[in-house]
Amino acid sequence: GRAVPRGASRVALDERGRELGTAGFARWLAAQRRDGRDTAFLIGGADGLAPATKSGAELVLRLSAMTLPHGLARVLLAEQLYRASSILHNHPYHRE
Repeated sequence: GRAVPRGASRVALDERGRELGTAGFARWLAAQRRDGRDTAFLIGGADGLAPATKSGAELVLRLSAMTLPHGLARVLLAEQLYRASSILHNHPYHRE
């Protein structure tokens, strides 16, 4: 695996995690930016993330109640990061 930057906020992606919704995710991301912390999103492979990885995360986040292949989870996360950023910068990409 890749190293997580020291002091970074760890977010474990898991279908049993907390569901924030798009606006909630944007608010959470804004708080991370205000704190000036790096954020590391942890995506598991075929067997998911180890329980110790999830318990050590600051947030266990759910992108969907469905199990997703890790490649699709990466794409979905990238889109949600872009969407959250567009909300925070008042860009018209996101529509309510």
